Amino acid sequence: MALVDEITDAVTKVVCSDWDSRKGTTVPTTGTVALKNGAVELDAVYLYADLADSTGLARDFSRTTAAKVIRAYLDATCKVIRACGGEIRSFDGDRVMAIFMGGTKNTDAADCALKIHYVVEKIVRPKVEANLSSIASKGFQIKHCVGVDTGKALVVRGGVRGSNDLVSIGRAPNVAAKLSDIRNGAIRSYITADVFNKMLDKAKFSSGTEKKLMWEGPFSREVGGQKIDVYRSSWWRTP
Repeated sequence: MALVDEITDAVTKVVCSDWDSRKGTTVPTTGTVALKNGAVELDAVYLYADLADSTGLARDFSRTTAAKVIRAYLDATCKVIRACGGEIRSFDGDRVMAIFMGGTKNTDAADCALKIHYVVEKIVRPKVEANLSSIASKGFQIKHCVGVDTGKALVVRGGVRGSNDLVSIGRAPNVAAKLSDIRNGAIRSYITADVFNKMLDKAKFSSGTEKKLMWEGPFSREVGGQKIDVYRSSWWRTP
């Protein structure tokens, strides 16, 4: 069979077949979603953490230095995500995506965003600048942003046998990814109003006797062609 015929046959099977879907109670893995028409419906929170200006990092520094910075960011971020109960499901260069489920998923994900801010500012950035002299001498600032949204998503496997991965389709993963692209001064965390309204107070207010609201908003923002109410924060929390 010619390649064009093979592709035509494969696409026809996909678009003309029904999904064999089920409700998901845990975050799926590639082993729990069938490659042929398997799908899992989730009610989940999606978190994207994105290192800022990786293009400048790759352009202005050696590959080995850029790789160390990105690796340091991803390693630290992933440790926080796991400690907060998130399941890491994909990487895209300098960005990581995680899924939170369970009764406190909105609280856990928002809290995770603030803790990622802490480790980037208090651990990753000073350690990188102290040990990679070119980063400090050229004035490169390690910054990031985290986006969080909650809602329904459909998880399927995309690709071919031997080369495939999970793909999440829905507003929540799409909006969370776009929020993580925002670059706005000292603001490092963005959550949708849907997340904020479902959070427990421990993720809304600071600790101590004088509790302060850690989130500003709501603000109406265009995300992916639609207006969405979002909250933002420059706060951090110690993991």
